[in-house]
Amino acid sequence: MDLILWRHAEAEDAGPGMTDLERALTVKGQKQARRMGQWLNSQLPDSCRILSSPAVRTLQTVEALGRKFKIHTDLAPGADPADILKAVNWPGNKDSVLVVGHQPTLGQVASMLLTGDDLEWDIRKASAWWFAQRDPGDPMSVYLKAVMAADLVVK
Repeated sequence: MDLILWRHAEAEDAGPGMTDLERALTVKGQKQARRMGQWLNSQLPDSCRILSSPAVRTLQTVEALGRKFKIHTDLAPGADPADILKAVNWPGNKDSVLVVGHQPTLGQVASMLLTGDDLEWDIRKASAWWFAQRDPGDPMSVYLKAVMAADLVVK
């Protein structure tokens, strides 16, 4: 299984009367999402399953990919890392899954995959961390295949 964690791009601060879920991408965030979306689209297998948080900023980020996706409420801000792993059926799934979500949860998932501990690692806005397994179903065979940031994608 390949598991790709993609943090949403830069978003505006919450304005008066606005909920956290309503925050939209900034102009810079829209550019970040487009660049990362193009890179990911060129790398992801056609069969990749794509799951997104219901937050506006994650929906805008994943839409830049130009592929079908499913909204998964367990990926909302403040999600538990274990819920994300359950949503993608880790480590039992043999398919590739892309998750578009939030900090600190994505950093915690990354930490759990590589160390077994729930640490708050920082994943930059619009960045993607790509995990793979040498032996599907064996959580001890996990390795970090790639890390890409929007500002490293060739324009």
